[in-house]
Amino acid sequence: MKSPKRLQALIDEGLIDSVQRQLMSGKEAQVFVVRSGGETRCAKVYKEATNRSFRQAIDYTENRRVKNSRQARAMAKGTKFGREAQEAAWQSAEVDALYRLAGAGVRVPKPYNFFEGVLLMELVCDEHGDAAPRLNDVLFSAEDARAHHATLITEVVRMLVTAGVVHGDLSEFNILLGADGPVIIDLPQAVDAAGNNHAQRMLLRDVSNLRDFFGRFAPELLKTDFGPEIWTLYQRGALHPETPLTGLFEHKTGTVDLTGVMREIDDARAEDAARRLRMAQA
Repeated sequence: MKSPKRLQALIDEGLIDSVQRQLMSGKEAQVFVVRSGGETRCAKVYKEATNRSFRQAIDYTENRRVKNSRQARAMAKGTKFGREAQEAAWQSAEVDALYRLAGAGVRVPKPYNFFEGVLLMELVCDEHGDAAPRLNDVLFSAEDARAHHATLITEVVRMLVTAGVVHGDLSEFNILLGADGPVIIDLPQAVDAAGNNHAQRMLLRDVSNLRDFFGRFAPELLKTDFGPEIWTLYQRGALHPETPLTGLFEHKTGTVDLTGVMREIDDARAEDAARRLRMAQA
């Protein structure tokens, strides 16, 4: 196929040999199958961030570092330079998280390079050598659902304790079913667990999404409550990748945080709208 303009720079630099086909197009990026160094890989070409709400951006980018105070001021004022700096920070957050997680042994695509707004990384394939499907596009037996759920809970823990990262938007739409099991993708919204005040809420939501999806195939999973158990052990410094988890958690009763409840409702509505959009685009 004809090389897209954004990928021509990588071809000129010798990072890509050729573009094979477009794999997908979402609201944040387009992904292409490419040949590089004699191997088949994928190239994620970022779009401008025009579909993320301001409050979500604030939640995700809290305490993220920028290069200098000028960039920080411009981002706060919302100037053109500031928006460009914010978009660059959003993209580099995924790249940084991907390298950190791959280095920690988390099941993510292997990153190779990031150049001119294009992330070159491993193409995750299924057992037939084709591009791996998203979990949302696969039907599971109860046994497979339990196995994949357990694998992903372990990966959530590994992300948290070995890399200090919370995915922030984990669901069946950004997990691929590779030949050897689930692989986590799409990390521009990843947050630092220790440096972001919303990390706990995001982790609980990530784990709830996994429970709700796999619970469609293995209903007993709907009774589990791994999220609070994971976060409580993490706060105590007692969480490790090998820590045995029960999925049971006794919630303490007390004063209701109405503001927090309303935020959760808003997040649920926004997430439902995003899911519907992704399903419509699929």
